[in-house]
Amino acid sequence: MIALDSNLLVYAHRRENPFHAAAVKLLRQLAESKTAWAIPWPCLHEFYGVATNPRIHAVPTPVDVALAQIEAWFESPTLCLLSETAEHWPRLRELITKAKLQGAMVHDARIAALCLAHGVRELWSADRDFSRFPSLRVRNPLV
Repeated sequence: MIALDSNLLVYAHRRENPFHAAAVKLLRQLAESKTAWAIPWPCLHEFYGVATNPRIHAVPTPVDVALAQIEAWFESPTLCLLSETAEHWPRLRELITKAKLQGAMVHDARIAALCLAHGVRELWSADRDFSRFPSLRVRNPLV
């Protein structure tokens, strides 16, 4: 199963992004495929926060449009939403400890822990920070 990081969701949503067309194509292929694909819940939260943030975008995505976008992704019958299980903390703690993380870097560890717990084969992301987690295969499909 392939999981998508929030940056690819933002790229697919924001038309002014230089990677928009490529990200839309990738997301559409996953959503229309018969194969399961995933979005970790924290990535949906981050997508919403970034897309609607006026400090990031001169014209942020209106709240109703961002919510509708998330609900449109939910319509894919093969989408799996990744959430914490009872084993989340031990896995997250191990990732934090091995990578010696502090502060906001725990967000990426949380996503990595969710992907590993749910058997994600590959996380698609444009974020190089995931290299801190060698047990998770990460690929930027836009390059």
